[in-house]
Amino acid sequence: MVKTSELRIKEVVNLKDGRRLGAISDLELDLQSGRVVALVLPAAGRWLGVFGRDHDIVVPWDRIRKFGQDVILVELEDEPSTA
Repeated sequence: MVKTSELRIKEVVNLKDGRRLGAISDLELDLQSGRVVALVLPAAGRWLGVFGRDHDIVVPWDRIRKFGQDVILVELEDEPSTA
């Protein structure tokens, strides 16, 4: 079992290009099923999720490849989807 507080301190890395996407700022949940649908990360250029004009990066749950001790490995196309 993983706590959300533990997820928030892990860095998310894209396996496609090795790019660091940042740390998790939020989760998207399906309240009907009780499942996590996606991880939400602040877009580049945002500080503490508040300053900046870019949209958040949304990582669908099915794009997560591995949970490591310090990082979460995901496989996203060149441009991650934004919210």
